[in-house]
Amino acid sequence: MIPAALAATLVAALVLAPLGAVILRAGGVSALTPSDLDALIFTLWQAALSAGLSCALAIPLARALHRRRFPGRGAFIALLGAPFLLPTIVAVMGLLAILGRRGVVNGLLAGLGLPEFSLYGAQGVVVAHIFLNLPLAARMLLQGWQAIPAERLRLALALGLPPAAQARHLERPMLRAVLPGAFLAIFLVCVSSFAVALTLGGGPRASTIEVAIYQAFRFDADLGRAATLSLVQIALALAALGAAARLTLPSSFGAGLDRAAPAALAPDRWHRIKDGATLTLAAAFLLAPLLAIALRGITEIPALPASVWRAAANSLMLALGATVLTLTLALPLSLAAPRARWAEPVAMLPMTASALVLGTGLFLIVRPWLAPTSLALPVTLLVNATLTLPFALRLLLPEVRSLQADYDRLAASLGLSGLARLRLLTLPRLARPLGFSAGIAAAFSMGDLGAITLFSDGRSQTLPLALYSLMGSYRMEAAAGAACLLMALTFGLYALFDRIGAHADPR
Repeated sequence: MIPAALAATLVAALVLAPLGAVILRAGGVSALTPSDLDALIFTLWQAALSAGLSCALAIPLARALHRRRFPGRGAFIALLGAPFLLPTIVAVMGLLAILGRRGVVNGLLAGLGLPEFSLYGAQGVVVAHIFLNLPLAARMLLQGWQAIPAERLRLALALGLPPAAQARHLERPMLRAVLPGAFLAIFLVCVSSFAVALTLGGGPRASTIEVAIYQAFRFDADLGRAATLSLVQIALALAALGAAARLTLPSSFGAGLDRAAPAALAPDRWHRIKDGATLTLAAAFLLAPLLAIALRGITEIPALPASVWRAAANSLMLALGATVLTLTLALPLSLAAPRARWAEPVAMLPMTASALVLGTGLFLIVRPWLAPTSLALPVTLLVNATLTLPFALRLLLPEVRSLQADYDRLAASLGLSGLARLRLLTLPRLARPLGFSAGIAAAFSMGDLGAITLFSDGRSQTLPLALYSLMGSYRMEAAAGAACLLMALTFGLYALFDRIGAHADPR
């Protein structure tokens, strides 16, 4: 419990101290304007709709991936993580290439004499959020399906249970345990949406709280109103966390024998056709924008300037450091959460804060003592690790609860505790979610464009900041190459850690 307490103290300090600095610097809080209230309403309904649709669409996708075996299945599952892990600005570029006014879809609609689809406005924000978050929901649900012991599936087949009965007795209990956490994670991502709403929102009617915070900081210089909006964001996140905790129930499947799942979970033709259509549509929706980015930028990579390659090296260093720190914080907090009520709320605190507020607060804290530009990379590492912690916790916590429910008595009877239990039981059984969490932490850090924009003096650049600079100077060919390089490095790190976790899993 001591490591968890130390981790909780560090996380609380990294979140609450910057927010306190902003409030003190502002001299208090300010009243919300009518436009802020509009942003609050839009934030709530678009986040709920985006999270609900992402989870609803992820259920048939995860089910199809679980019960079908086909060549390239492992690569397809790995590719599913790409949209969620990519920098938002790069993902938006890909969506515009497919769904924008000059995109492929509107070209086809014009050829058929149909009205074009506009990606700008509320509908564009929701579509972009589904594109970015559907893969995360699918992977979280797929892990839930994989956690169902193979013996339960074999018993269902031996009893001749049809797919509907399997869903009632096996899938729904699992979904009741996993879905609230998935919905919460995606809801909070959409609540704190910034780049999507800024680029696709299309005006005040589709503005989020995060955009309102940015405007209060950069254009209105009203730190009091920005602090008020940040507190509103925290209240929303805490309310969502409380609701998810009340709705989540353990699946109570018990431990299995780690056997492989049976291949024929739904063998009839109708279910094969339905699963095949689901996988095909998901691949088209999620991978076409990424292919558009790759085709445009891959030929530009060799001509990238040396400054971009130095920025890429900085991003790799930050990604590896942030990954280590994220897992160092997430593992003790997730192990303590089933017994200590304070552990989960503290670990979820970073999702209640704005990345912009964290960066600004740290800037205000260090400015009286040191030149903020000298701490650009260390502060960026801390912010990246802190903001990724909630995702790692949500991935680890269901497995930790199952691990403790299934093996606590056995470990106690064997006298297995401390480092021995960690090495022989905990780490092997958590290898898969740890690998997935490490991949997400590394990918998030690679694509972050938050604190570095406040602290960098132009010399300490990361790859996303270099890409932003190229776009700002209208060097679009070089920007396409940098975007393609960033996509390749981000996905490469994610796939590497995910594969390490899968290979280390004893099941």
